[in-house]
Amino acid sequence: MTLHGANLKDLELKTGASAGDVLEKIRSFREKNGGMDKIADTRLYISGMFVLRRTDLLEAANITHIVSVLRGRVDKTLVEQYAKNGRHLHIEVDDDEDENLIEYFQTTNAFIDKAIQEGGSVLVHCAMGISRSATICAAYLIYKKQIPAETAIDILRNSRPIVCPNLAFRKQLDIYADNLDQAMRNLDDVPEYQRYLYRREVEMSRLAHKAPTINHYGEDETSGGSDMELKCRKCRRTLALSKSFVDHYAASPPVTSSSRDRILNMVGVNKNNCQHHFLDPVVWMKPELEKGEMEGKLECPKCSSKVGSYAWHGMKCNCGIWVTPAISLAKSKVDESRPRSTL
Repeated sequence: MTLHGANLKDLELKTGASAGDVLEKIRSFREKNGGMDKIADTRLYISGMFVLRRTDLLEAANITHIVSVLRGRVDKTLVEQYAKNGRHLHIEVDDDEDENLIEYFQTTNAFIDKAIQEGGSVLVHCAMGISRSATICAAYLIYKKQIPAETAIDILRNSRPIVCPNLAFRKQLDIYADNLDQAMRNLDDVPEYQRYLYRREVEMSRLAHKAPTINHYGEDETSGGSDMELKCRKCRRTLALSKSFVDHYAASPPVTSSSRDRILNMVGVNKNNCQHHFLDPVVWMKPELEKGEMEGKLECPKCSSKVGSYAWHGMKCNCGIWVTPAISLAKSKVDESRPRSTL
């Protein structure tokens, strides 16, 4: 039996058990009810792929539809009776942190909801019923109950304690829950999702030692909802809005706000020395960032004065934090401007 290393470590931390004990617990789940668990008060079930061979259990639970969430490992003979009637949905993804599962949430939610509305019951399975299938089930609970991602995961764990979506899938669940209305209309219009895709692309490109392909740029003109603007000190051209700002202190350890400053000091961070504003890509940077260089300078699009720089492999800010990727405007080259409130 194998398990994604990050998931195994997370399960160890959450349960306080050793790796061996965690794996033994998983084995017991496979033996109990074939490893299939009913989620709370729904007609939704979760399991590993072993359950597909237990037709007696599927019939007893009135499983009418199946969602398989794994790449190319479904024995077609086990799902044939469902597939021929359009009652089998196969989402081909691996349990890896570079997989984009959120783009399938609308499809799986619609499939599950239609089946349940018609009086059926749905089994969602992956290889072991821990990460991928749990993510799809959590997304459905978020959609149906309008709840935060962590609440959805807690509901799942009450039925199946070994549930543990990998860190990337958890981030995707948070994005989905925090922007549910907009995500249901058009996921591509969710800024937080676009930032997630951007950072994912940058990381993959960085590992390949090449510049990323950027598909989304932030605005550089005031359109409402901006707390602050950065303007070129020389010509006063607006270069960035606060919605494009990156809080690079988030690179510090994930701690409570009351202890954050103490930990930042421990790792040699001095906020008073910070001389940069770090940003996500802004539309005026497009000609420079699409040159395919790993690093370079940024010039104001109006007066051509140097205002900043970028480095896809990262850079160390004067405050002491290493930022990756790094797109920065020098504080000495820009002015902060807050829009005047209107009465």
